[in-house]
Amino acid sequence: MQELSHLAKTAGANVVGTLTQKLDSPSPTYYIGKGKIGELIALKEQTNYDTVIFDDELSPRQQRNLEEVLGVKVIDRSALILHIFARKARTHEGKLQVELAQHQYLLPRLVGQWRHLERLGGGIGTRGPGEAQLETDRRLIYKRINLLQQKIEGVRKHRTLYRGRRKETGMPIIALVGYTNAGKSTLFNTLSKASVEVEDRLFSTLDPVTRRLALPTGQRFLITDTVGFIHKLPPSIIAAFRATLEELEEADLLLHIVDITHSNAANQCLTVEKILSELNLEKKPKITVFNKLDLALSSEAELNVLTTIPFLEEEILLPSDGVALISAAKGWGIDGLLNKIACHL
Repeated sequence: MQELSHLAKTAGANVVGTLTQKLDSPSPTYYIGKGKIGELIALKEQTNYDTVIFDDELSPRQQRNLEEVLGVKVIDRSALILHIFARKARTHEGKLQVELAQHQYLLPRLVGQWRHLERLGGGIGTRGPGEAQLETDRRLIYKRINLLQQKIEGVRKHRTLYRGRRKETGMPIIALVGYTNAGKSTLFNTLSKASVEVEDRLFSTLDPVTRRLALPTGQRFLITDTVGFIHKLPPSIIAAFRATLEELEEADLLLHIVDITHSNAANQCLTVEKILSELNLEKKPKITVFNKLDLALSSEAELNVLTTIPFLEEEILLPSDGVALISAAKGWGIDGLLNKIACHL
C-alpha cells in the first residue's frame, strides 16, 4: 500500500486515505465486499476524494460497478502505471510503446463507455446507437493497435541492426536492471558522468540510455540504463516494451541494482529475478549491487570492512565475486565494482 501511495503521488495525486480488506478471493462484482463499499462511501463524505485506486488489476465489470456505486473515477494499478509511463515517455519509441500498452488495456473496457446510449433506440429489428458506437470504437482501436505494432516492429528491426553494428566493434555490453527507484540512474551517472534524470520518483527512467565507458584497465565497454521493474508490472507493459527489453538479451553482463535500505528489499529483489526469468534471462551473468549504503553507514571506511549483510532473511558473506556494496550517490565502492566488472569481462 505504501508503494501504491508512492505511485499515486508520482502520477500527481494527493493521497487522502487508504483502505484494506482481507478476503479469500476478490468479489467478482465489486472486487471488495459490500461492507467495505459502505466504508468507502463514508470516507468520501470525510475526505471528499474524487478518485479511488485499487492495487490489483480490476476486471471491466468490477470497474464499472464500482464507479456506479461510488460515483467517482475508479482506476486500478495497471492504469496507474500506464498513466505514469505516458507522462514519463520522452522519445518517439517510448511514446509508441506506451500508447500500444494503453490501447491494449482499454480495448476490453470499451463495453461500459457507451452504456448510456444502449437504452436509446433499442428494439426488435434495430440496434442502439451505443452498440454501433462500440463497434466503431473497437475497429478504430484494433486499427491503431495494428499500426502501432508495425511501427514498433520497425523500431525493433532498427535496434537489431544497431546492436549488430555494436557487436561488430567487439565491445562488451553491460545493462543495469533493478526495481524502480533502486538507484540505477544515479549509478549510471556516477559511472558515465552523464546527466540522466534522477529523482525520488518511480519510473524516472523510461527510455534506455547507452554510454561508452572505459575500465581502469583500459578496456572499453557499453553501459545501458533501462526501465525499472515493479511488483505486478502489467503484462501489456512487458509486451509493449519488448523492443526495449531486448537490450537485456544482448548484454554480456547484468548489474542488478538493489536498494538495500528499503524495508521491502527482499521482495523487490525477488520481483526483479522473477521478471528476468519471464524474459528468459535468469542464466545471464549477473552481479548483484547493493546500493544506498550511505543511508546505513557513516563512511566508506565502514563499507570497506563490512563482511556480512542481512538480506533475504539470512546473512550474505562478503566479499563475493557476484556481490558488490556501493553508494552510487556518494561514489563509495565504485572502484570495487569496476574491478568485479573487469574480472568478469
